[in-house]
Formats: sequence, structure tokens, C-alpha cells
Amino acid sequence: MFDQPSSKRTWRYAGGGTVLALVLVGGGLMARGAAEREQATIVAENAVTNVSVVLPRPAQDGQIILPGTLEAYNRAEITARVSGYVRAWHADIGDAVRAGQTLAELDAPELDQQLVQAQADYQTAVADRELAEISAKRWESLFAKDAVSRQERDEKRGQLASINARAEAARANVGRLSALRGFTQLKAPFDGVVTSRSAQIGALVSAGGAGSGPLFTIADVSRLRLYVRVPQTVTHGLAEGVRAQFSLPGKPGQNFEAVLVRTNEAIDRRSGTMLVEFLVDNRERRLPPGAYVDVRVPVPGAGGAFQIPASALILGSEGTRVAVVNGDDRISMRPVTVGRDQGATIEILSGVTAQDRIVLTPPDALIDGEQVRVVQADVPKVSNAKS
Repeated sequence: MFDQPSSKRTWRYAGGGTVLALVLVGGGLMARGAAEREQATIVAENAVTNVSVVLPRPAQDGQIILPGTLEAYNRAEITARVSGYVRAWHADIGDAVRAGQTLAELDAPELDQQLVQAQADYQTAVADRELAEISAKRWESLFAKDAVSRQERDEKRGQLASINARAEAARANVGRLSALRGFTQLKAPFDGVVTSRSAQIGALVSAGGAGSGPLFTIADVSRLRLYVRVPQTVTHGLAEGVRAQFSLPGKPGQNFEAVLVRTNEAIDRRSGTMLVEFLVDNRERRLPPGAYVDVRVPVPGAGGAFQIPASALILGSEGTRVAVVNGDDRISMRPVTVGRDQGATIEILSGVTAQDRIVLTPPDALIDGEQVRVVQADVPKVSNAKS
């Protein structure tokens, strides 16, 4: 009488165990499926590249530091125009001289004798001309009386013209030698400073001879020309009147000012630069000509240009590009034209707009059309770094 209930309980327990096993198996399968789906989601998320972006900012005024050279406003090498011996010199290096001031005197005895001979030749030619004029007038009056032939009259006229030409040539020769005689005094062509002197008393000077150098060098240092070669990318803002600051390595802490006066209006093919000339006031003679200086040239921002961090540039065989994130979070590789390099930032002349989201530090594997995820990052502030 006890066997039947026991059998029922056994079957009940067996059925419950089966259900429990099915529940456990089903739960395991569901958990495994959820884990697999979660893992697939993580894999898919990890396959999308995370990027941080930055918006371009309008380019602002800056400056660029370039090497420059100071040159005297005027510089002249005074050489001997005639051969002779140095009789005396009246100015030495460092002396201030005025225009027309005598620097040295030469003795030219051969030239003196040539001038005396030329003057005698001219006097002879003048006497011959006077006699020819008298003869020509006499033959003219005789021809009027039919005492001489036309041929004889014309011959006298021809002789007068020939002798007159010789007299003019003799006079010109006297003038030439007199001008050369004036070159025995070497004079300063303008107000300036003597920067070199090689004249020595008694030294023989050969005009135009091989190895003959200047006896003096005069430089106008009251004004200086400052020459700077400016890269083509920053020449758009250069105009007459622009002021620049410069300094000398030998004068630390001192700044000087220069005013742009002209450019050569051409780009050198080899260096890609334009020669620019500034004018410097040097009436106090604080600056030496020939010195090398560091010039800070102001560079206004180009119209329509932007600034982006230098790390956003992509350099490769396809040129200079940036990675722009489109509205659907896909990458668009954009070619750009680069302007000023300001160290931390780069000026972009064309290729981007103010609304473009530019990848801050694009990975090397980033490709055009790739799906990305934009994340927040600590973006350094885009500033106008002085280069």
C-alpha cells in the first residue's frame, strides 16, 4: 500500500529535475548568446577609430624672424684716375668727410708735360686758323673781281675749314688733359666716413693698372640699407611703410627700427624668396654697415586663411592634406595650401572652412571614407606663436 505513492513521488521528482535541467541549460544558452552579442558589440566598437577634432580659427597677424644685412646707404671706392705719386693724404679711417673734400693729392709730371704740349699745339692751330681766315677773305674779294677762279676760292675755303677743325681738336685735347689734371686731387663724392685707406706718401699709383685697388673707401652711414630675403609665402603683406624691428647679436637687449622702402618685385627661383629693402636711421652711428642682424618682419594674416595645430597636417606623396570628419562621421582627406609655419600652429591658405572638423592627430592608418568616432580630448589652444 506504500509502493504506489512512492512511485508517484519518484516520477514527480524526476520531472522536476528535468525541468530544472532544461531551465539551467536554456539559461546558459541565453547567457552565452548575450555574452557573444556583447563581445561582438565590443569588437565592432573597437574597430571604429576614435579621433579628436578641432575647428580652424581665422589667421591673425604675426611675425617672422629672418636674417638681414646692414649696408651703407651710399658707398664709393675712390681710385686714381691718373697715374702718379701720392704727394699727401688728408683723411684717415674713421674720419668724417664732406662732399668735395680733398682726400689726397697726386703728383703727375708726365701729365703736366702733356698738358703744356697740348696748349702749345692749340696755340699753333689758332694762329694757323687766323692766317687761313685772312687768306679766305682775300680770295673771296679777288673772286668777286674775277681775279681768281672759283676753284682757287673753294680751295681756300676748304683749307680754312680743315685748319679750324684741327684747332677745335687741339682745344678739346687741352680740355681733356686739364680735366685729368684735376683728378690729381682725390675728393669725397658725398658726406660720409672713411672706411678704408691704402694711400701712402710717395707710393706710385697706376690708373687702371692690374692690381690697383682703391686708395679710399667712403661710406654714408647716416642712413643704412637693411636687406632681407623674405619667403614667398609671407610676402602678401609687405608694402612700403611697413615697420620692422631688428637686433644685433653684439648688442643684446637693444632693438632698432627699420622702414620698408622697396622690394625687387621678383621671387628668386633658387631660394623662393623676395629681396626686401628697409631704411634705417643711423645718424647716431650706433650701427655698423656690413653687420648681420635678426629682423622681426610683421606678417598680417592672409584674407580667408585659417590656423590649425601643426599636428593636424598629413604629409605624404599625395601632398599636404588634413583629415576632415564629415557629418556622417566619415573621413574626407582634404588637400590644403600651407602658409606661415608658426611652430605650434600652421596657417592654411586654402582647403578648409571655419565649419570643418579637422582631426587633431590623425593616425597613420587613417584612410579616406573611414568611419570614425569623435571623442573629446584636451586640445591645445591655437595661438599665434611667433616664429
